Amino acid sequence: MVIKKYILLIPLLFLALVVRAQDNTGINFELKVSKAKLGINERLRVDFIMNKDGDNFNPPDFSGFKILMGPSQSISYSWENGKRTYSKVYSYTLAPTSRGKFSIKQASIEISGQVYKSLAKEIEVTAAVDKPSDQMTAADIADENLHLVAEISKTSPYLNEAVTVVYKLYFSPYINVSNFRALDNPKYNNFWSQDMPVTKYDAQNATYKGQTYRYVILKRVVLYPQKTGNLDLEPLSLDVVVDVPTNKRDFFGGRIYQSTSKTVSAGKRTVKVRALPIAGKPANFSGAVGDFNFSVSTSKTHLNASESLQATVEVSGKGNLKLFQLPEPNFPSSLEVYDPEHNEGVRTTLSGMQGRVSNNYTVVPSFKGKYPIPSISFSFFNPKTEAYETLNSDEIVVNVMEGPSDTAVSISGAVATNRQTVVSTGNDFGFIKLKPNLSAIGTNYFFGSRCFYLWLLLPLLLIPLLILFRKKREAYTSDVIGNKVRIANKLAKKYLSEAKKTLGKKEAFYVALEKALHNYLKAKLKIETSEFSKDKIASILSKKQVDDGTTNGFIALLENCEMARYSPFSDVQMQDDYNKASEVISYLDKQL
Repeated sequence: MVIKKYILLIPLLFLALVVRAQDNTGINFELKVSKAKLGINERLRVDFIMNKDGDNFNPPDFSGFKILMGPSQSISYSWENGKRTYSKVYSYTLAPTSRGKFSIKQASIEISGQVYKSLAKEIEVTAAVDKPSDQMTAADIADENLHLVAEISKTSPYLNEAVTVVYKLYFSPYINVSNFRALDNPKYNNFWSQDMPVTKYDAQNATYKGQTYRYVILKRVVLYPQKTGNLDLEPLSLDVVVDVPTNKRDFFGGRIYQSTSKTVSAGKRTVKVRALPIAGKPANFSGAVGDFNFSVSTSKTHLNASESLQATVEVSGKGNLKLFQLPEPNFPSSLEVYDPEHNEGVRTTLSGMQGRVSNNYTVVPSFKGKYPIPSISFSFFNPKTEAYETLNSDEIVVNVMEGPSDTAVSISGAVATNRQTVVSTGNDFGFIKLKPNLSAIGTNYFFGSRCFYLWLLLPLLLIPLLILFRKKREAYTSDVIGNKVRIANKLAKKYLSEAKKTLGKKEAFYVALEKALHNYLKAKLKIETSEFSKDKIASILSKKQVDDGTTNGFIALLENCEMARYSPFSDVQMQDDYNKASEVISYLDKQL
């Protein structure tokens, strides 16, 4: 019986030896890509595949690409014809950052004590292409359901005619936008521009390319072209975090969403600016484009000499009110006129500037008489009628009722210029004799006076005060910890003052709080934080040997600032975040 047992064990031992031999031979570690050539609007899947488990996986830096997802791991076992196969995959989803040829460099992993490296792969990135209808990933779904559009009110305006650009982010109802960040704000060269801030991001229903979408207005700007011809508008680019639904559901049956990042751009737009017509252009045209009213008025028409009046030249209406010169009235030379005071009551809406601009002249007449202020004209180009229009003011007569006349001026001038020499006859002058009424001035001596002794004893009285002040000063400077706390508290009040003013207003408070935290790092560490992520900020604070509690508190505040845009935050939560920000800045200042 014992012999039979050993005979039965022999096949099992042989099988184990074969399996072990198979495990120790034929180790493979390779790199596979979904495609070797892709458009800049496509995604690249990169897999690092091994047939045996390993440690210390070291991926390449993926130069020329941005990591959207990864690394994700998957492990599979299978038996084929009595042979066991093992596979472990590290997967990445990449997005190209520019066109050109790039190399996915070597990755390395340690298997059974030896280091294995994959071969590099060459990838060519071309211009944007139409995506094939293959299996959709989260990034693919975001591509098809997220669009940034620049809507232009007029693509062929006249010179100095208002053009409105509204940037809208369209997204499908099947996905959620959780956050976004501007990567590149456009510069409007050859345009006079006025931003119209968006204070609240409200999603609205709309139709985009025949399908139901929702959209959010992100940016609004009013432009006035200052040059004719084809003018390019630079694109607005955003990094958007999107939550995409998957086919998985949670314990309660709700759909599970997967978060992915997508870069969207509004694309470059071109505006063809038309020159103003030459035919019919008035000689006094100063560049006004719009629909205006014109008037010249005075505060009063009857006054006395040396009194003042206000003469106002005003243009009102809708158009480029800030971009032209007002006509100047022709005042009579006998009126004294001061430099005008320019006033603007202009507001900018989506349709352009509207309101009024005026020049106020202070006029002072010196002599009696009637002084006419002649009519003046104002010309502008009206884009609606595509013609020039000229408006004329009424003639105004200023009546100075009392005062010297112009003839008095000439007479007095003649008298002043034809003076005769005065000849003394000897009896023409009399002398006035004054009786002196003088009194002696008293003499006061400083030496021995009360003030003399007071100034003499003053230094002796100041000595105890100086000693007390010195002791207080030494105690203050020796308190190193206390000084740091006081400085930190001053810094916290300095950077958080704007946030404190907006407590109770969720959006304004968290925008001010986030700006304060970034400005503090910028000032303290002498670095630019505009392009830093939370991970990079945490890495910098770690290198500066800031404790984990303070770093985590700083990052948590930044996350609260981001979440507050889409989540309801109470006044109590805002006050708590403000207090935490003050403490974090104080702790950071002690450690940096």
